[in-house]
Amino acid sequence: MGKVILGLVGELAAGKGTIVDYLKKKHQAVSFRYSDPLRETLELYDVEITRDNMQSLSTFLRQNYSESILADSILKKIKSSDHHLIVIDGVRRFTDFENLTKLPNFHLVYVTAEPKTRYDRYIKRDENVGDNTFSFEDFSEKEKAEADKQVPAVGKKADFKIDNNGDFESLHQQVEDIWKKIDEGKN
Repeated sequence: MGKVILGLVGELAAGKGTIVDYLKKKHQAVSFRYSDPLRETLELYDVEITRDNMQSLSTFLRQNYSESILADSILKKIKSSDHHLIVIDGVRRFTDFENLTKLPNFHLVYVTAEPKTRYDRYIKRDENVGDNTFSFEDFSEKEKAEADKQVPAVGKKADFKIDNNGDFESLHQQVEDIWKKIDEGKN
């Protein structure tokens, strides 16, 4: 079948990272995130890695160089990878999606969960500086940011949808069901 590329689109803390971790462990996947080059750049210049700083850097790069600059870097990583399963975490924009659709065996998966569930997960994971201090209202405002505005519309283009309001077992079963359909060539 060659390389299989899964793009994960979903709202903040919907469970994309948990799916990536599962696929790495269960199917020896490799993953790339659109935020990786942003994190690396901020770290290089000793700038605090916050969601706001990553969004500002992303906007700067896209406005001054190319709307597809991050998508192009992901494509480069995909093409140089020799892994059978590649998972792209954080598809957010139509530009991201359109670039990935050019690749054979690309499948978009929309991961979603209720806002309160996602908020609780966001606070617990404390991925970026200050994340654990957000109120539910702050969290809701973050989802209106430029970087996340297109997520629901891009999600509508997905080949598969995962409802991540349940437990790990339910999530893992949904992932396996999708993998089986892809592996059998059905979708």
